[in-house]
Amino acid sequence: QVHLVESGGGLVQPGGSLRLSCAASGSIFRINAMAWYRQAPGKERELVARTTSGSFPNYADSVKGRFIISGVNANNTVNLQMNNLKPEDTAVYYCNADVRKTLYTTGHDYYWGQGTQVTVSS
Repeated sequence: QVHLVESGGGLVQPGGSLRLSCAASGSIFRINAMAWYRQAPGKERELVARTTSGSFPNYADSVKGRFIISGVNANNTVNLQMNNLKPEDTAVYYCNADVRKTLYTTGHDYYWGQGTQVTVSS
């Protein structure tokens, strides 16, 4: 009942910028947290950035100072602003949402988007 759609990926030169967006829809009471992960060829999926209620956002060391994750807006959308991109940032980027579905439910439900390709190359 929850669907995530990522957008904003593409091809960019080193030093360039991209902004990724992830929109969550469906049966959502509130978003507990949203995060961006990425997976490069031959590597495991890794956490890039995460935003949670009541906490500062956290980032992978490799992207600190370059990437900025937004809070979740009124449309249940989170953005990832990626600046000073490097070739090693090339990966498929996936959105993940930690969802509380109703006022009367407990626990967390997690959902994934299908990913958006980011390629950094001259």
